[in-house]
Amino acid sequence: MAEAGWTAGEWAGANQMFDNGSAKTSLAKSCGCDSSKSMSLTTASRGVYPIAPTPFLADGSVDWTSLAKLMEHYRKIGSDGVTVLGMMGEAPKLEPEESLEIVKRTAAIMKGLPVVVGISAPGFAAMRKLAQESMAAGAAGVMIAPPNTLRTDDQIIGYYAQAVEAIGRDIPFVIQDYPLLLNVVMTAGVIRRIVMDNPSCVMLKAEDWPGLEKITALRNFQKDGSLRELSIMVANGGLFLDFEMERGADGSNTGYAFPEMLIGVVKLMQAGKRDAAHDLFDAHLPLLRYEQQPGVGLAVRKYVLMKRGIIASEAQRKPGAVLSPTARSEVDYLLGRLAKHDPLAAI
Repeated sequence: MAEAGWTAGEWAGANQMFDNGSAKTSLAKSCGCDSSKSMSLTTASRGVYPIAPTPFLADGSVDWTSLAKLMEHYRKIGSDGVTVLGMMGEAPKLEPEESLEIVKRTAAIMKGLPVVVGISAPGFAAMRKLAQESMAAGAAGVMIAPPNTLRTDDQIIGYYAQAVEAIGRDIPFVIQDYPLLLNVVMTAGVIRRIVMDNPSCVMLKAEDWPGLEKITALRNFQKDGSLRELSIMVANGGLFLDFEMERGADGSNTGYAFPEMLIGVVKLMQAGKRDAAHDLFDAHLPLLRYEQQPGVGLAVRKYVLMKRGIIASEAQRKPGAVLSPTARSEVDYLLGRLAKHDPLAAI
């Protein structure tokens, strides 16, 4: 099914372009990108792309030193890419200039690994500006979440068509499917329609809950030929990563205070070591669950990252949650228990 404005031949050519990563040439022409700065985001993208928190100092200013240290850590532990300016990156609290600077510094530090940029905003003008500037700064693609005003299937499908038209059809993008927070319910059929209508859609960030059957449904669409190739990366704080990988996920695109666990589980699953993957996941599950609490999850994650020495401060830009002394002691207790199984938690 060709999108309005595309001929069948143009649609097929664009689809192939995003499948094999050659979209970089087109992107460089359209938005001034330096294709040497990062890899393209394609339908073949796999592995672990941590969702990066934005480090702040106690006064609320961006902690650029900690940002560099965080990105260097992601690279050192074997991340396959990274996502910045996501929901857990406090993107709405940033000035436009700060957002772009984060993209620039991240792309420079990741040295060729794909950088995905969250560009969701109330209006398309802001999304277009950040998308095009991010691609010019070396990003590999962008992530788009639907606004919480969408209710019908047609509204959701129409929104993504308009978003693609606004940012440019040659910018690879990720669908963020997060109904628990966004209150926008996308069926597997709606996701298929968005993907098939928009060749620049290369990845789904799947974080429906429950979402295992949706992953299976999408993979079955691919088996019957009604859905083209699509990278499916899972999120939800990693809470269901073990079984999501078994259902056909290509990797993880979420945050956790120990991204090493996410990488370990994905690699073990890909190697067919099911029990070892579940053992590693189960050891982290109590802390993972604690970090999943709405409202304080980011505070927990930043507290642990600070204790690990990866960022200097647990501060969030206001408004933001602050852990109570009791909550800190509970996290410390969980870390102590985790350290019996994973030495990384001995902090």
